Amino acid sequence: MKHKCLLILFALFLTACGGSKTETSNESAASASPAASGASSPVVGFEKDLQFIRNGGFTYVWLISRKDGKPLEPGDNIFLKANAPQVVDWVITDGGKKVFAGTNFNLEEGNLEVLKRRYNMEDYSGK
Repeated sequence: MKHKCLLILFALFLTACGGSKTETSNESAASASPAASGASSPVVGFEKDLQFIRNGGFTYVWLISRKDGKPLEPGDNIFLKANAPQVVDWVITDGGKKVFAGTNFNLEEGNLEVLKRRYNMEDYSGK
């Protein structure tokens, strides 16, 4: 009886394993590649930061950078927060040289001109 049970289990095992299609190495490599599966490459860096700020649902999105092209410093942080208190979310990007500002307040009704004198201000609201 013991041998019959083992024989039946072995037969079931072989049936379960033998019913699938065998892939060649080329087929298996093609199915594993991201391009073949249609998956897009992950968003990184600037694009990831832009996507993050857009996901915040802000009406206005600004990209701010220093006019001299240097990285933002702690003094810039203080100035920006003092002159744009309506900004809800700040996301540093581009190696610390730029920052996204997300707000539902129209900065043109606030200190936009003051900010423009010191920084490059790019409106990403509709982009």
